[in-house]
Amino acid sequence: MIQLNSICKSFEGRTVLEDINFSFENGKTNLIIGQSGSGKTVLMKCIVGLLTPESGEILYDGRNLLDMGKREKKALRREMGMIFQSAALFDSLSVLENVMFPLDMFSNDTYRDRVKRAQFCLDRVNLIDAQSKYPGEISGGMQKRVAIARAIALQPKYLFCDEPNSGLDPKTSLVIDDLIHDITKEYNMTTIINTHDMNSVMGIGESILYIYQGHKEWEGTKDEVFNATNERLNNFIFASDLLQKVKKEENSKARKV
Repeated sequence: MIQLNSICKSFEGRTVLEDINFSFENGKTNLIIGQSGSGKTVLMKCIVGLLTPESGEILYDGRNLLDMGKREKKALRREMGMIFQSAALFDSLSVLENVMFPLDMFSNDTYRDRVKRAQFCLDRVNLIDAQSKYPGEISGGMQKRVAIARAIALQPKYLFCDEPNSGLDPKTSLVIDDLIHDITKEYNMTTIINTHDMNSVMGIGESILYIYQGHKEWEGTKDEVFNATNERLNNFIFASDLLQKVKKEENSKARKV
């Protein structure tokens, strides 16, 4: 579990995050949502230690990130997996070598064991047959799956995903969502996903934090979204005509029950 207590962050006197309190639970897909400029990216960077808030606590299973020394932070980072918006694969390395990269950097295992672990992770995301290919030779969706395999190579306790569906078609986005959700359950990780994809919210939003202008505006689950009375949340979630129709149908079903 990752717990945020009264997180505040500002830049040059401008408040970006103010009094953010939230708990990201183990074994669940925890989503941070909000409009562009709402502060969700800054919050993610604070959680992983790329930015330091002016006040508050960031507790990793009770350990406060903001009180850690260099050695403790280094050990904690080994427990983190990252999926970047652009996949961030190395073009000069094969798919297998990309997945092996964190193992080469942080593991003391033999080369044979590192290869075996990387192949296991690629098999888990159904890409074992692509291990000899290079990133430029595979599709965007496959690149995201390689990024997921790399992120779980070190068997992390915490998984961070920054817009994992960015640039993908709707069908491929669902595949990525399901894969992240299944891996979260399988390894009981604390997964945090920074997203504006409403399909992700409706599909895997087991725990949702909605930020508006640096404030926590709402929290709940995908099942509670349809009955939420927060006007700002509703304007954000149901901005499209299609989602407005979906909400009306869900509310109609609820009344019949």
